[in-house]
Amino acid sequence: MVFAYLDAFDLDTEAVAELKADYRRGGLGDMALKRRLTGILQATVAPIRDGRSELAADPDTIMDILRAGAEKGRQVTERTKAEIMEGLDLFRL
Repeated sequence: MVFAYLDAFDLDTEAVAELKADYRRGGLGDMALKRRLTGILQATVAPIRDGRSELAADPDTIMDILRAGAEKGRQVTERTKAEIMEGLDLFRL
């Protein structure tokens, strides 16, 4: 399973191939693989975590984003509702 994640997230495909070969030969333990995977996953999510921390420090911005998203959702819903109602009117004729 660790190799599935390494294949997905580790950009150094040659190193992953070498790790697989070492693992098959018995020269590499699970903990070494898990440590590598942990480091790669931590590096992958670091920008996401940092961005979340920045947003959390400014709750007004989050509320603005939520309000804008809600308004956009309402507009889409109203258009969809109008299309459905128009379609239903065709069946009433």
